[in-house]
Amino acid sequence: MQISPPKHLAPFIRHYIILENKGNDIKNVRLFTDGSSGLILSANANLFSHHSEEHIPASFFYGTLNSYKDFYSKGSFSFIAVVFQPYFLNMLLKTSAKEVKNQIISVEDVIKDKFTPFQESLFNKTNPLTVIDDLNIFFTQFISKEIGSDYQLIAAIQQHILQHKGSVSSKDLENFTGYSERHLERKFDDYLGISPKKYTNIIRLHYFLSLMNQGISHENMTALSYHAGYSDQSHLIREFKKNVGLTPGQYANTENKMAVNFIEL
Repeated sequence: MQISPPKHLAPFIRHYIILENKGNDIKNVRLFTDGSSGLILSANANLFSHHSEEHIPASFFYGTLNSYKDFYSKGSFSFIAVVFQPYFLNMLLKTSAKEVKNQIISVEDVIKDKFTPFQESLFNKTNPLTVIDDLNIFFTQFISKEIGSDYQLIAAIQQHILQHKGSVSSKDLENFTGYSERHLERKFDDYLGISPKKYTNIIRLHYFLSLMNQGISHENMTALSYHAGYSDQSHLIREFKKNVGLTPGQYANTENKMAVNFIEL
């Protein structure tokens, strides 16, 4: 279930997602990049990293991903995902996004006390919608005290990229902002943790995903790749595999898409 934040929080939070798995079988899941960072809140997510076999903290922040991360679950899980606008984690943790890129950061290691009430609510089986209402209050209070005006440039650039569905060149961004390519790269490193070029590629890929998810046949995949701004289908497949770890056809055939960028393998 995907839930939009109140209008005044939309510049900072993209949406909330309630994810549940009630079975006890081991599940292999993949989180792949959508250009955003986020927060996962759970009483016990029962997630483990495929890479290190380590238990993932019940509640954690994740920085902007370069590609994807694979996890597996032992038993059932239930959690709330708070998907941030790309620059919001930078503000919340008061650190450069470059420092937390591709990282899983335990909530307890950074701002434990502020999120303990939400974890306790989930542990006590409080309705997730009530927890989201409380999170809206928390984030509203945070932005009223902590947010300056520095983010406005990067937010304006992000909206420009979204409006053009990722088909934006470095020269376009220079003309739009009046800043040099190098200055914009430094800003993106600090606020998003990735370069403007990487971000535009991700947005274009997700525009293609949105076209796929409208219900297409494999026969018009080539036409859609051109429509999304790819020079040829092989270019699309390279980008898709690099960011998602699957071909477009494999993604289309994935049965359990728990969210657009969170799938069961």
